[in-house]
Amino acid sequence: MDKNKRNIYIDNIDVEEAKKVYYDKLNIEPQWEEIDVVNSLGRVTFEAIYAKVSSPNYNAAAMDGILVDSSNTLGATEVNPKILEEGKEFLYINTGNPVVDPYDGVIMIEDVIELGEGKVQILKAAHPWQHVRPIGEDIVATEMVVPSKHKVRPIDIGALISGGIEKVKVYKKPRIGILPTGTEIIEDIKKLETGKIIDSNSRVFEALVIEDGGIPNRYSPIEDDYEKLKKAVLKGVEENDILIIGAGSSAGSKDYTVNIIEELGEVVIHGVALKPGKPTILGIIKGKPVIGIPGYPVSAYLVFETFVTPLILKYIGLKEEKDTFVNAIISKKITSSLKNRELVRVNLGYVNDKLIATPLSSGAGVTMSLVKADGIAIIPQSLEGIDAGGIVNVRLLKPLNQIKETLVSIGSHDIIMDIIGDMMKLTSGHVGSMGGILSTKRGECHIAPIHLLDMETGKYNVSYVKRYFPGQKMAIIKGVKRHQGFIVGRGNPKDIKDFSDLIREDIVYINRQRGAGTRILLDYHLNKENIDPSNIKGYDREMTTHMAVATAVKTGSATTGLGTYSAAKALNLDFIDIAYEDYDFLVPFELLEDDRVKEFIKTLKSDEFKERVEVLGGYGFENIGKIIVVE
Repeated sequence: MDKNKRNIYIDNIDVEEAKKVYYDKLNIEPQWEEIDVVNSLGRVTFEAIYAKVSSPNYNAAAMDGILVDSSNTLGATEVNPKILEEGKEFLYINTGNPVVDPYDGVIMIEDVIELGEGKVQILKAAHPWQHVRPIGEDIVATEMVVPSKHKVRPIDIGALISGGIEKVKVYKKPRIGILPTGTEIIEDIKKLETGKIIDSNSRVFEALVIEDGGIPNRYSPIEDDYEKLKKAVLKGVEENDILIIGAGSSAGSKDYTVNIIEELGEVVIHGVALKPGKPTILGIIKGKPVIGIPGYPVSAYLVFETFVTPLILKYIGLKEEKDTFVNAIISKKITSSLKNRELVRVNLGYVNDKLIATPLSSGAGVTMSLVKADGIAIIPQSLEGIDAGGIVNVRLLKPLNQIKETLVSIGSHDIIMDIIGDMMKLTSGHVGSMGGILSTKRGECHIAPIHLLDMETGKYNVSYVKRYFPGQKMAIIKGVKRHQGFIVGRGNPKDIKDFSDLIREDIVYINRQRGAGTRILLDYHLNKENIDPSNIKGYDREMTTHMAVATAVKTGSATTGLGTYSAAKALNLDFIDIAYEDYDFLVPFELLEDDRVKEFIKTLKSDEFKERVEVLGGYGFENIGKIIVVE
């Protein structure tokens, strides 16, 4: 081989095509390692991480005030106030302090009239668990804290620690060799003279590697000597996962990079349609990526971001990221104060080319709303809120290309949505089955999980779709058969058998929100058995998920509530069987051709999904993924 021959790169390949051709030839097999949670900032999770404990792990006062037994406050009004005695009928309590037996509610200090001598007067009765943060309000044991392939942020570390996680599996950082070349390149600025150039590019590469999540391994510059360069390249390939060769990629007589890569391995691409950056070399030696980057600083930077950054991200389980501000359509009314500029955590997804923002829980103590958020909607101080369908400005927390690939699900909650969300890009808003129907009607979601029982026929879902979408062609994707029943404490200490037990004096019920399929199932049976809901203690206390219901039972703030077998099993509770129901997915017929919906159906039908759901217990898979057309 003529080591001094002038190179001629004839390729002028489109950048995206070059990346595809090159990446398809590489066999990248990411590795994982286990590290302490406290050292996980910026690392990427190798698998989904589930909470081991609940947060808070005790029932805590949400306000400063007095701790009372709510039953002792019944009948208190402004015209008929009640006097309570400290130590016997109330205790003073500060925010965050434990709520202890026999007390079950907090009255805010501003609603208490001090009478002196350890006595206070109240003008309004307290209801059970008033102003109390129940165990698991923020994080529930067994709940997915973060999914796989998730870059850990400071807020995630807090959530993981709160969830009892000490160690996490993360993708191993790739080691990136950085080899500057050129006889004119020097490191010591004191040696700068005419004809010499300070090596700055490799320092930029070091910083970019760190920023992208890799480990830089920079070598001292190598002069333009073929055998020395060849030896340095071999060393760089042996010691690293990726090797970057700075300069020497052009067509000069001393630009040896392409010849060395060709001799030691394969030159896949030499020359891309990128200006500046045309003389890029994409090669492979011993199965490892070796990239020749032009020497001009701007070209070097652009080529690195174009070809090296995506490679590093592949090793650590991520895709290319670009954060920005975007306008989105809010799917639910946001109420805000004229006094404040409000930051609302939202999930995002594209539906029919419209960017939809779904608000998440906004409580000051709900850390998970930040963990799960795709962005933060900015509500200006001058506005008193935004109605559903209004436009909000959103600061992205996740890359827009990822959001564009996300399937938007708004409707009924179930644990299986966490599993689906770990297997594909999915954002899930929990607003109940009827909320899902209405979101679909407004064009704000791709799918709506529903389990709506027809009060007359005792059958699920179809009649509701016909009623709310007259003359419109819709589809129901058959989901799982889901076991519903009463969630009770271990051993069923109150001996709950059926719906008639709910009106007993010693039973405190925990309900689902209005419009939830589980709420409709309850009302169906109450109506069938002529039971007045007003006779059920706790009927008006609402939760938005099955796990929240199970947690209320687990922690003693409720005796029972209707929910899924999987939620009871997850918290080691007992379960009284009521019925199997159809937990299906409503979708406009035309969206069946959407790639995201197709991936969803494929995920539902997959063996992996069924295996993961079977572990939860309480599910059947008859006709799963089958399409039913409703007109």
